[in-house]
Amino acid sequence: MARGKAQIGVYGLGTMGSALALNMAEKGFAVAVTNRETDWIGDFVDEAGPLAAQLHPHESLQDFVAGLKTPRVMLFMIPSGEPMDAMIEEVAPLLDEGDTIIDGGNADFHDTRRRAQALAEKGLHFVGMGVSGGEQGARHGPSMMVGGSAHSWEQLRDVLRAIAARYEDDPCVDHLGPDGAGHFVKTVHNGIEYADMQVIAEIYGLLHYGCVWSPAQIGALFSSWNEGPLKSYLVEITGELLAYTDPATGHPVVDVILDAAGQKGTGRWTVVGAVRMGQAATMIEAAVGARAWSSEKDTRIKAQDLLGGERGLLSLDEDILKEAFMAARVLCYAQGFRVLEAASQEYEWQLDHARIAEVWRAGCIIRSVLLDDIAAAFREDLPHGQLFLSPRFAEILKRTVPALRKVVAEAVVGGHAIPALSAALQWYDSMRQGYGTANIIQAQRDFFGYHGFARLGQEGKFHGPWWD
Repeated sequence: MARGKAQIGVYGLGTMGSALALNMAEKGFAVAVTNRETDWIGDFVDEAGPLAAQLHPHESLQDFVAGLKTPRVMLFMIPSGEPMDAMIEEVAPLLDEGDTIIDGGNADFHDTRRRAQALAEKGLHFVGMGVSGGEQGARHGPSMMVGGSAHSWEQLRDVLRAIAARYEDDPCVDHLGPDGAGHFVKTVHNGIEYADMQVIAEIYGLLHYGCVWSPAQIGALFSSWNEGPLKSYLVEITGELLAYTDPATGHPVVDVILDAAGQKGTGRWTVVGAVRMGQAATMIEAAVGARAWSSEKDTRIKAQDLLGGERGLLSLDEDILKEAFMAARVLCYAQGFRVLEAASQEYEWQLDHARIAEVWRAGCIIRSVLLDDIAAAFREDLPHGQLFLSPRFAEILKRTVPALRKVVAEAVVGGHAIPALSAALQWYDSMRQGYGTANIIQAQRDFFGYHGFARLGQEGKFHGPWWD
């Protein structure tokens, strides 16, 4: 008996695409599926078990499109960049006015804006959707950040709300704005993720190399922190992974992993986007830099031989580190939301920061109990719209920054590399001082380039007496 048409289509049956398709099928949606390598399709359907009844496999793009209810909604889980442009060129002629194409990968939001505009001229809708949570999240409930037209959200809403992670019955998905808004929010999400991971790695390093703790001891500490205000997915998994032993050597697994971190670009995109808008996400920049430096393993080994790699012993206790960690995490989120606000104004997106924090509360990699307080703070009257100036977070910072200061000072004296923790402190100190040192820079600029400067309490542009 012939099947009816599917409610949504998923093109790309890799790790994330197949997990999302099964999630949709499990929630009762008829899902058309296909893949460029067609030999994957049969295996995927066979392995779906009882859920195969909800899957509509197709071996050609034409059949895939024809097998969808109109207006059509199709999710593409393929590499970003040129592959997505090539796919749009191939599929667009097969579509009708009102159909929606969704890019569920990590895409440059500038590409998303360009594609949305080009397809809108043809009566088609393009959605840039950030998906966080990895394979398990995609399969059982991801956090999703949607950017696109109101029409496309109307078509997608029921499916996405059904498959999303839930926080106290609130689906962790929402329409955040037009064109590239969803992809940009996901980019900043990943930037915050970079910084949080780097801070955790630095605290591990201080305990391991400075306090001579074993990985198992450090893991137990992180697990205990996960029971309190630092509770988060990244703290949770760090506590777990540090407890594992390598079967081949009997050593802790972390001790046999090469200390060279990979990256796929979203952290860099956050930094570049921030700088283009006149912002400075220094903690994210520090995390991106640290990953880049880590990849230069041979250079670091040679430098150790020539310059010495000694690190001094530290007298930091776990309560001091816990408070420093909290300060750094608050400042990391504060920087990330500043970048989001800059983009919201630049591109007229009108991002709802409270809702973004709520969407991140479950299903995503940076989920944290702190996000409840962040959402609440944004719903209050924030001084100058700054998260770190909200009464609840200003109080936390007053309490915890002294610990961050102690950790950074002792680590620096001891020769420990802490780029993210030190960046957090330097940003905090820069922002809390009403009078800084940029007057010297302005004087220099005027001296060598006649750029002019503003004077305290006076309107207009002035030049120094060196030009008289």
